Amino acid sequence: HINHAVISDGCIINHATISNSVVGLRTLVGPGTVMNRVVVLGCDFYESQVSIEEHERDGKPRIGIGSNCKIENAIIDKNARIGAGCRLAPTGLPEKWETDALFVRDGVIVVKKGAIVPPGTIVGE
Repeated sequence: HINHAVISDGCIINHATISNSVVGLRTLVGPGTVMNRVVVLGCDFYESQVSIEEHERDGKPRIGIGSNCKIENAIIDKNARIGAGCRLAPTGLPEKWETDALFVRDGVIVVKKGAIVPPGTIVGE
């Protein structure tokens, strides 16, 4: 379900709910994911099956947004990897909060370029 969203070319969106958002080039969004007020800058390339399998062996999610995620008030920079079951929102976090993969500024949570957010990560809410 897509409501008030701009979706760029080459996106693969699998039974996700996207509202008030912009989704950039070649973005993969897994099934059951809900995104509201999110800007996704997209990906520079489609990941090959060999690369996906190699990253999975190392415990890293594929490029894009995994299944059953809930993301609100966010900017997701290019080539980020967000694992399945993640919950990302700036709610309840300090204004200058930061990790290796994420930070909050002006009430927006930002996933850094090329960052890896492990499956099941819960931030905010």
